[in-house]
Amino acid sequence: MIPDFQTIMLPLLQFIGKNDEVSMKIIKEGMIKYFSISKSEQEQKTPNGKQFLYYNRIAWAISYLRMGELIFSPLRGVYKISNDGKKVLNNPPEKITIKYLKNNDKFSKNINSGKNKKETLDDKEQEISEKTPDEIFESSYEQIIDNLKIQLMQKIGECSPYYFENIVMDLLLKMGYGGSDIENGEVTKKSSDEGIDGIIKEDKLGLDKIYIQAKKWEKQIGRPDIQKFVGALQGKRAKKGVFITTSEFSKDAYDYVNNLDVTVILIDGEKLSQYMVENELGISLKNTYKVYSIDNDYFEE
Repeated sequence: MIPDFQTIMLPLLQFIGKNDEVSMKIIKEGMIKYFSISKSEQEQKTPNGKQFLYYNRIAWAISYLRMGELIFSPLRGVYKISNDGKKVLNNPPEKITIKYLKNNDKFSKNINSGKNKKETLDDKEQEISEKTPDEIFESSYEQIIDNLKIQLMQKIGECSPYYFENIVMDLLLKMGYGGSDIENGEVTKKSSDEGIDGIIKEDKLGLDKIYIQAKKWEKQIGRPDIQKFVGALQGKRAKKGVFITTSEFSKDAYDYVNNLDVTVILIDGEKLSQYMVENELGISLKNTYKVYSIDNDYFEE
């Protein structure tokens, strides 16, 4: 199990204290060994998928120890224990936590620098949090997106089936099909759709066409429904189709499309809402937050 960053701090300080100067590479190897972090756990990513979780937590542990001036960096990517750090190890606590560090005047000065006291996190909140600030931010962002996807499906549920077909067409155009040209996609007329709800050119030149079926249903879509759609594709001599629903597909439906000569893509309600968020369809920008990290290259002499 990957430990939280507060659990890492004391073993990390002890590890650095046993050495004169330690590189980040050696620190990572030391913490992996100390906490028995498995290969699969080393592959786990933070919520945004951009960093390895264990590495992110080690980095934050280092950051907090540096704010407490228990360690310092004589060279880029190299760390060394300070005299204050050695004093801590002479009489070590059971665990180094944010609350423990706040008893250190140097830590309080560094973490509150340029801040109003009211803007700092509550002691209890910091003490119980096992997540790094990156994880808290990303987790909150994920919750916002999940809630947004639920709201999107609720809004779609209020639309007519015909308007839903227009939403599907708009989404495919947003995703780049038809060269993103609205004239390269059309919703078919009800009187003559023959099981096809829309047609869109695969690219701007229209070298191939993709046929679409859009079902605003609550019930599960099974194999028979997909078979009807495939029959409609064959009637058009089409090779590519997309079946989009607000509900979900059965296992039989997925098994069936995996063994077809034609290409049929299934998009359920979960994927639909995800694609709408990714392509900013039916949503508008509320706020923009920039998250920065230190540019180490800038500080190289």
